[in-house]
Amino acid sequence: MEAHTDVGPPPEGSGGSGPDRNLAMELVRTTEYAALACARWIGRGDKEGADGAAVDAMRMLLDTVAMDGVVVIGEGEKDEAPMLYNGEQIGDGSPPQVDIAVDPLEGTELCAKGLPNAIATIALSERGTMFDPGPCFYMMKMATSRDLAHLLDLDRPLGETLQLMAKEKGVPVGDLVVIMLDRPRHDDAMKEIRDVGARIRLIPHGDVSAALVAVTEGSPVDLLYGIGGTPEGVLAAAAIKCTGGQILGRLWPRSDEERSAALEGDYDLDEVLDRDRLVSGDDVFFAATGVTDGEMLDGVHYIGPQGATTESISMRARSGTVRRITARHDRAKLREILGERLG
Repeated sequence: MEAHTDVGPPPEGSGGSGPDRNLAMELVRTTEYAALACARWIGRGDKEGADGAAVDAMRMLLDTVAMDGVVVIGEGEKDEAPMLYNGEQIGDGSPPQVDIAVDPLEGTELCAKGLPNAIATIALSERGTMFDPGPCFYMMKMATSRDLAHLLDLDRPLGETLQLMAKEKGVPVGDLVVIMLDRPRHDDAMKEIRDVGARIRLIPHGDVSAALVAVTEGSPVDLLYGIGGTPEGVLAAAAIKCTGGQILGRLWPRSDEERSAALEGDYDLDEVLDRDRLVSGDDVFFAATGVTDGEMLDGVHYIGPQGATTESISMRARSGTVRRITARHDRAKLREILGERLG
């Protein structure tokens, strides 16, 4: 992933109600602490414990950030999620006014089982610019890098799209790799991919990190495809706004009740949602920290009795800057700030 020079904030008086400073570095602190907090739960078989530790740590740090934030993508409704619930006000209440999408631990089961690619992640954009999924928890989606983005089409047969991608790259279709969730609902798509000769990388969870792999230029993965979470689609769109590439999605109701609720909420179930529809802001920030080792990020590693290292990425759409940040932490000192959350 190529990093570019940060052009900094816009000149004073340039207008706009969005962020006027680079918040990405402040957001990295929240994902680092979330990752450190839940890392003590890696491999312990307790998804709820790991998620709760990440949520608590991230929530505490977010309250220190100078912003007036509203959680658009959170842990669920208020009655189901005591912290970081949809609609919650976060930050210290000062400008700028922003939307927040957050997944303190993407891949709770990955963390609980000690499997790769669990991450802590957060995204931010100007107020009113993030797509609210409402009752639609799932969407059909596909994502790829900027060089192949013009070939994405949710209505074209998948096999044909893969053939076009191979032609564009100048390689046999057999060189292409599609990453997708390992779910029975994808059986037909898997057959179509294999029939055309392309390869599949199945993952148990974590389609935000999978989208990041698919849109990264030079990655061994060419395409993310399949039905996954709508909230994760919004988070992925925020990252893609920063790095380039494209994501297309279409809402996928799981039941007649969910379909009726979506229609009553004026959601267009035929609409194709691209990255600029999912996150329409111009000043978008994204940060993620590895919890377990993965293709994009190393996980939390412990050094001696009190040390730990993290690897994170920090992105800003306005400048196109992508930073990869490796940090060493003194857990004893952090406990003075976060109590016993870090274990």
